[in-house]
Amino acid sequence: MSEMSMNKIRKAFEHGKAFIPFITCGDPNLDTTREVIREMAENGADLIELGIPFSDPTAEGPVIQDASLRALQAGTTTDKIFDMVRELRKEIATPFVFMTYANVIFSYGIEKFAKRAEEIGMDGLILPDVPYEEKQEFASVFRSHGLDLISLIAPTSHSRIRMIAREAEGFVYCVSSLGVTGMRQSITTNVGEMVDLVKSVNPQIPCAIGFGISNPEQAKKMAASADGVIVGSAIVKMIGEYGTDAPKHVGAFVKEMKEAVEQA
Repeated sequence: MSEMSMNKIRKAFEHGKAFIPFITCGDPNLDTTREVIREMAENGADLIELGIPFSDPTAEGPVIQDASLRALQAGTTTDKIFDMVRELRKEIATPFVFMTYANVIFSYGIEKFAKRAEEIGMDGLILPDVPYEEKQEFASVFRSHGLDLISLIAPTSHSRIRMIAREAEGFVYCVSSLGVTGMRQSITTNVGEMVDLVKSVNPQIPCAIGFGISNPEQAKKMAASADGVIVGSAIVKMIGEYGTDAPKHVGAFVKEMKEAVEQA
């Protein structure tokens, strides 16, 4: 794993609690995505997750599924997303990680995808449909290109959490609830316990909590138990509502959420 990539993702957690927004690239089009990313970076996002749309996003709820569909219908491709990131890297230093599915990378070619991701300045990626037991065929290739493969940990057995945490790179994505992504009224899982288990075997790795966090109150509450908070569906829903007018609304939301997590 390259020191540069590792340090860059870790740096996202060095300014207090991190706020990590997610968006689906290409919804409603890549020009809007570009502006949304600029707004997020300017308004305090510490790390940005860029979703590569996929026709069958199994870990996603209806909000992000619909966004993927809109992005694909708008003609969004992996290559077009790579080109957009390369342009944004000229002005934005915020760490970027891709979130996508194994099939997207298989069809592109694992080595080719990793090489291109490194060239455009990506820092890592998240593959929610690749279990720990199957991650090595991806992880080794990405590591050779200085990219961290971020591990997801769900509310599961203590031994499994420790096993995944031991080899975790970049940061650990703690899934706050079982099921698919989406906004929830309340989050009941004991995320603090999950974070403690991760830190017991890998004290240096930052832990960020995601799935279901949709407002500043929830973000502040979750940030108290972790090093950062991830928000996707609430932002993607906003983009679905405002379309090409979304960037300024997303910027204001990110600012509000970053302030909330800083108070934790």
